Amino acid sequence: MFSSLRGYQRGWLAADLTAALALLVIAIPEQLATARLAGMPPVAGYYAFIVGSLIFAALGASAVMSVGADSTIAPLFATGVAAMAVAGSSGYVNLVGILAVEVGLIVGVVGALRLGWIAEFLSAPIISGFLGGVAVIIAVHEIPEMLGLSASGSTFDRIGFVGSHLARVNGWAFGIGVAVLAIVVVAEKIDRRVPGALIGLLGSTLAVAALNLQTRGVEVVGRFPHGLPHIGLSGLSLASAIGILPLAGVVALVVITQTAATSRAFPSGGERGDVSRDFIGVGASSILAGVVGSFPVNASPPRTAAVASAKGRTQLASLGAAVMLAVLIPAAGLLGDLPVATLAAILLVVAARIFPVSQLSAIARFDPVEAGLAAMTLLAVAVIGVEQGIGVAVGLAILDRTRRSAQPQVHVLGRIPGTTSWAPLSTSDDAVQEPGVLALLFATPLWYGNADLFESQLNVALKRAVNPITAVVFDVVGMTDIDYTGTLTLARVVDSLHADHVSIAIARMGDRVRGSLARSGLLARVGSDHLFPAVDAAVLAMQASPTGKPRSGSREPET
Repeated sequence: MFSSLRGYQRGWLAADLTAALALLVIAIPEQLATARLAGMPPVAGYYAFIVGSLIFAALGASAVMSVGADSTIAPLFATGVAAMAVAGSSGYVNLVGILAVEVGLIVGVVGALRLGWIAEFLSAPIISGFLGGVAVIIAVHEIPEMLGLSASGSTFDRIGFVGSHLARVNGWAFGIGVAVLAIVVVAEKIDRRVPGALIGLLGSTLAVAALNLQTRGVEVVGRFPHGLPHIGLSGLSLASAIGILPLAGVVALVVITQTAATSRAFPSGGERGDVSRDFIGVGASSILAGVVGSFPVNASPPRTAAVASAKGRTQLASLGAAVMLAVLIPAAGLLGDLPVATLAAILLVVAARIFPVSQLSAIARFDPVEAGLAAMTLLAVAVIGVEQGIGVAVGLAILDRTRRSAQPQVHVLGRIPGTTSWAPLSTSDDAVQEPGVLALLFATPLWYGNADLFESQLNVALKRAVNPITAVVFDVVGMTDIDYTGTLTLARVVDSLHADHVSIAIARMGDRVRGSLARSGLLARVGSDHLFPAVDAAVLAMQASPTGKPRSGSREPET
């Protein structure tokens, strides 16, 4: 409990308090805007931040990570829940609470069982495409709000609505939104520590009240409940829990990915932390957030960066910000005149920060196929939906990775003169192939998807050999696994080579492959005396021995 506070030193207090203030001025406008993006009551965003900060400080491992309402997952679950209940209704709020608990349970179990590798199914191009799609969703949702228009429906519906209603744009709302955008941008140019979003929030609220802009059609947040939260889950049933579970799984996967990325990007004390404990902390935070009527929480890279930039040393920074925000919640009633256009402008800034321009450009320069995956993910998330978009992207990525692993290359090896080292002839000008011995590197698992390719490339290498081949040495250091189909193929290779009086040796074989070959009967046919710890040792042994003969008749591997 509260591991980052153990051994607390007095000299850290000033930095932690400074970081707490920096976090607070970011959280006040951001958490309010994110709650609106999530379709939840404004104060729910503050509950999310307070609960996330307190619980993560108690259970998490990172000393600087900030946990709370997050604009990355807010549109994700808002769209999904809106398909089950009317946004803003009591049924919607109840489902979001149930969703938060389920997300928290999934993330917490992943942490407890140390299953964080699940996040690796989202590759960097998919994550970049996902973030780009989320940024588009946020922008499409908020641009009408900043123009003083009320749009709904899909991405295309909203874009079409704005295009056909430009004559009804509210100039006052648009002016407020542009002014807030300018304040935020200029503040960041001057110094990132200047709270541009908070200045814009307070300034626009005062302007609306002073000029009575509601009478000119400027929509405001209005009075909202800001007392103590209601404890418990309303509307909980087996049907609702099961119905929302698939969406919870998608949200949890994004939370796991972002939490792991944040933990690695901001290591505590310069050392990589225990990300599994961070999962437990974030998961528990989400559970409690759902219980108090809020929504799923997530680790926040921007807020965490703010804590790190302010030289925060421990979770006292997040705890301090949470306590100060809790004290300020009774004053939230003063934000009744806060214009919706202000929150839209703040969220547009968030969308611009999320959109990964540099990463997408780098992916495009690296590989057109992976760039295509990122683009398809972006479009699928933005146009079809977040759940479907991620599903399509993960499926395409797995297919692409399967395609790549099913088309590996068999490398012919040669000895580096004057050494015992061997290197592929295709990549080394110095490597020389030994007469009579064909050394081959197949640096990938041998499975049903590439077994035929392995056999055909071996035959091509045998035909291209300049001198008669009396021995073949397989370097299997990269062959981490071999399936049943692979053993059948390898059996045909062994029978064919033995029939041609070619000896076989295997170098650098791991225990897993050895076990598979032993179970199939291939290990006995190759011979344990033909297994070597290095390619050079195998080649020397084959050169010193007579041509090998089959050790048994041709037969299929044993099962």
